Amino acid sequence: MTEQILVVEDDATLRETLIYNLIRQGYEVIAADEGRAGLRLARERRPDLILLDVMLPGMDGMEVCRRLRQEMSTPILMLTARSDEVDKVVGLEMGADDYITKPFSMRELLARVKAQLRRIRLIREETAPAAANDDLAAAARLTFADLVIDQARREVFRGGHSLHLKPKEYELLLFLARHRGIALSRDLILERVWGWTYDGSSRTVDVHVRWLREKIEPDPGNARRIVTVRGIGYRFDG
Repeated sequence: MTEQILVVEDDATLRETLIYNLIRQGYEVIAADEGRAGLRLARERRPDLILLDVMLPGMDGMEVCRRLRQEMSTPILMLTARSDEVDKVVGLEMGADDYITKPFSMRELLARVKAQLRRIRLIREETAPAAANDDLAAAARLTFADLVIDQARREVFRGGHSLHLKPKEYELLLFLARHRGIALSRDLILERVWGWTYDGSSRTVDVHVRWLREKIEPDPGNARRIVTVRGIGYRFDG
């Protein structure tokens, strides 16, 4: 299963940069721009890792970290503009697993993300019992009202009826659904779904989105599931 990362960062430019680079690495990303929203998303979605800014509006990152650590063991990598050793110690005492000071290189951040995810995978493999087949099947399904994506069987159902999707239609829908609520550029979609070596234009994305809408939207002319984001690309709203 694709690992999911929650980014909680109020700086819009940095947040979008993190989202872009994490998606390029193959992760599913969800994001919030303030502390309380990040806390709510963490509780609702139970991500595999959390990138948490310290200086957040509403509720700061230290308090978010403290509350989350009382409820879950998800790895937390804290981001801060502060370099004071006291702040780092406080963050670690609150339960953070790692700490990186801004400005940081994206290569270093991604390396730390991979290290934390690798650590938690090893822990899960050593301690978690093997899941039953029905539990695995349930975990492999993404459900959005009457739309169900069965990843194990590579099938999509709407209102209980199986939809006939071409391979690229399925891959496109799955990529959009895994990044629900995030505006994705046509170029990024093209890169992640069609691959680096594809030499076609982003018009390919538009065509496949149109085909998908005809199959999954109640009213394809007034799309509510795959929404066009003007000047950027598309966003899946479920």
